[in-house]
Amino acid sequence: MKEMLIGKSQTKKVFMLPEMGNRHGIVTGATGTGKTVTLQVLAEAFSDRGVPVILLDVKGDLTGLAEPGKPHPKIDERLNFIGIDDYEFKFYPVVPWDIFGENGIPIRTTVSEMGPLILGRLLDLNDTQQGVIEILFKMADEENLLLLDLKDLNAVLGHAYENDKTISKEYGLVSKQSISAIQRKVSRLSIQGGDLFFGEPALDLFDLLKTDSDGRGKIQLISGQGLFENPMVYSAMLLWMISEFYENMPEVGDLEKPQAVIFIDEAHILFDEAGNYLLQRMEQVVKLIRSKGIGLYFITQNPRDIPEDIMSQLGNRIQHALRAYTPKERRALKAAADSFRENPNIDAMEVIPQLGVGEALVSFLDEKGIPAPVDRVLIRPPQSKIGQASSDTVSALLSKKTNLEKYKSPYDRESAYEILESRMPVASEEKQAKKKGRREKNIGMELFEAAGKSAVRSLSSKVGRDIARGLLGTFFKK
Repeated sequence: MKEMLIGKSQTKKVFMLPEMGNRHGIVTGATGTGKTVTLQVLAEAFSDRGVPVILLDVKGDLTGLAEPGKPHPKIDERLNFIGIDDYEFKFYPVVPWDIFGENGIPIRTTVSEMGPLILGRLLDLNDTQQGVIEILFKMADEENLLLLDLKDLNAVLGHAYENDKTISKEYGLVSKQSISAIQRKVSRLSIQGGDLFFGEPALDLFDLLKTDSDGRGKIQLISGQGLFENPMVYSAMLLWMISEFYENMPEVGDLEKPQAVIFIDEAHILFDEAGNYLLQRMEQVVKLIRSKGIGLYFITQNPRDIPEDIMSQLGNRIQHALRAYTPKERRALKAAADSFRENPNIDAMEVIPQLGVGEALVSFLDEKGIPAPVDRVLIRPPQSKIGQASSDTVSALLSKKTNLEKYKSPYDRESAYEILESRMPVASEEKQAKKKGRREKNIGMELFEAAGKSAVRSLSSKVGRDIARGLLGTFFKK
């Protein structure tokens, strides 16, 4: 498989090996230093080699992939420096997606597919609350209560609240206090867009692993502009997607190219909101998913945004400029410099703040999987448009008829909410009958007690009169 040209140092062209694409990677750097363009270059390179690309575009800057680039003096200057003779402007096969359904095809999954463990940790439940959510999933499964959307989950929570004693006897302790706490957290998830993410039709992830008619990998561009302000939903989607690939893709070992690559823009959002369980889960997946032929690439400003155990699994590294004016920033700079294999000709600590726009320190894995010594590289220009595509291009993408039309219209089949709603009249009648029975019983008891009291009063009065007569009679006889 042809090497992927990424840029050039002062002495040589720098390539990334497609067969090392599943060893993961990271692109870091301060705002405005060229991370997004580098991400674009990597996505194009994988697509050109027939690798499906899944790209989370948080800022909306990558729709330009759908349009060919345009000539510019700076592009010509860089092409001449790198020595690229076969460069051509071209567009890439982009498929737009969006959880909120505004800028692309809606992405949905069901509560059941998310599962109690990921959902519980996503909601940041404590151990007691986690136990409750697992009990409710088990109860819902045994009672054939499908959990498809948050409406279903709320219905089951409400049912459990009303029947906590019965459920506790059969499955284990389920307290009203824990249920109320879970309901509040589900409400927060709903406000952040969970109502749109959970539901049907659920996405078949294999629909993301497609190539175009010319053999290029399709670039599945997931709009994240709304997700940026809704970190819970962003985390949910990412963890679900990566976990599903990990659980459902077959083991393939090392191939000549990845089966797919996933670029996670603004990765710090994922880790900022993650609890210990999610971090452990992500670490496990990052370690093992490469055997499924999937490469993960994290894009963020600071390498310290990535947990150390995960950072150690990222073999291909690109570091754009960092600023270091405060003690905290200097510590981040040192961490970035220390993450590279040393090059006696480069002082990474000194060079990183000096890097210009489009320059980076780069270290890729060689054919033996060993990191190359760090090098200072000028990144090649992308072949598609830098920045956002025109409104006409975006409109054309959104209106394009594909076999993905099935995802555009949501549907709501009978599930937990409808089943529990249908039970409510019966439950209400039973409750009314019980109340009526208690009322009739109470009325009977009241009548009985009243008759008893009257009899006692009568008897008491008679006895009293008899005693009085006896006493008075004795008194007068004397």
